[in-house]
Amino acid sequence: MKQESTAQNTPPASPPLSPAPSPAPSPTPSPPSQHPRDDGDPQALWIFGYGSLVWRPDFAYSDSRVGFVRGYSRRFWQGDTFHRGSDKMPGRVVTLLEDHEGCTWGVAYQVRGEQVSEALKYLNVREAVLGGYDTKEVTFYPQDTPDQPLKALAYVATPQNPGYLGPAPEEAIATQILACRGFSGHNLEYLLRLADFMQLCGPQAQDEHLAAIVDAVGTMLPCFCPTEQALALV
Repeated sequence: MKQESTAQNTPPASPPLSPAPSPAPSPTPSPPSQHPRDDGDPQALWIFGYGSLVWRPDFAYSDSRVGFVRGYSRRFWQGDTFHRGSDKMPGRVVTLLEDHEGCTWGVAYQVRGEQVSEALKYLNVREAVLGGYDTKEVTFYPQDTPDQPLKALAYVATPQNPGYLGPAPEEAIATQILACRGFSGHNLEYLLRLADFMQLCGPQAQDEHLAAIVDAVGTMLPCFCPTEQALALV
């Protein structure tokens, strides 16, 4: 979930990252006309990121908050043939799976005024056209004020999109991640940056699926490529 523009704020827990090439402009479908709005500011919109958006939103925004959504679990079930993979070797990136007991941590970004249309135009290319994601309204609970939830827009890949890969054993997902690279970088970088973000959220932020894939990668990496190559990936 991936290109570069100047933001008004720096996203939380964002390590330095080299700019990724922006996709060439092309005619794209218009974003949905109805989006959740901030009750306190009808001109504002919150956008929830739970994948690469947590460290690289690449759009201008007015505010950002770390927090979580309930009723969803994060899964590496979406294929990526542009940002973290190719047509021949699709990478694995995350989507949200409806799960009554689930809880997914991420970052919500507030965009206001002209930022709204610019952010939606950019994300329509990055997430919908190149990623295969649809939009969905979610309820976001800020970490510091969970009793004041916000309506937010999230990008979710469903089984109906052509890039959807679906479930697989964590070891198989780890093997695929280790083998793939796209225009935004190596698939392993995507995995490790997401794991770093979760650690910074604190012990209350749990993601067993993510942790299992990281553990599998840690076991496989020394055998997967020589030490110099392994270090270059991270």
